[in-house]
Amino acid sequence: MTAPRLPLFLLLAGVLGLAGCSTHQPVSLYQLDSGSPAQPAQSAGMAVLLGPVVVADYLQRETLLQRQNDGSLQGSTDGRWAGSLSSDINQLMLRQVAGHLDSQRVVLAPAPLGFAPDVQVLLTITRLDSGVSQPAILDAQWRLIDRRGQVRDNRIVHLQEEHAGSTASQVQAQGVLLQHLAEQLSIALKPLANQPAVAEAPRKQAPAQPKAAAPEKPKMPMAVPIRTDMEVFRF
Repeated sequence: MTAPRLPLFLLLAGVLGLAGCSTHQPVSLYQLDSGSPAQPAQSAGMAVLLGPVVVADYLQRETLLQRQNDGSLQGSTDGRWAGSLSSDINQLMLRQVAGHLDSQRVVLAPAPLGFAPDVQVLLTITRLDSGVSQPAILDAQWRLIDRRGQVRDNRIVHLQEEHAGSTASQVQAQGVLLQHLAEQLSIALKPLANQPAVAEAPRKQAPAQPKAAAPEKPKMPMAVPIRTDMEVFRF
């Protein structure tokens, strides 16, 4: 009785197995393209503190977002970020800026102990996304703070890059946008490399303490004679 049912059972198992394989396709992992930045050679080049780098909240996720024609965002079904997007952005900007400035003294915030930067870069990235039919767009703002704590440059940047439509080409286009941002930032940084040294404020000398006056010797009262039967002197 069970022999005729066996082929049907195997057929159902095979169909379910194929359905499972089709619904659990591997998802591709992506990282930003850092390009080919030059290796900085100067160990005593311009000292730059890069950061804090603030990335928009909507980018703080592993999901690779796709911009739709109506402006909305949807998570990609065939790809996601391989790690932290914020970390990728930091490392890409660090390598690109160091290469453009030819300086080994470009570090990410927070500054290491004893590091005195010529300039600090405060960078905010408010948009970095793309879609199948939408170009890759980067919106950012930077402020450059010199060693005296003065704002030397404040700039809002909008960049756009076309792509072929695939997820891989979109990620590549976003990396290219960040490379362009690093190049523009480096151009703004270079004039601040020759800042005059900050003169130390002269130390105020403590006012001289007045010499303590010598204590006066007590004066002896003069004797006053009192006329009585006996001559008595009162002091």
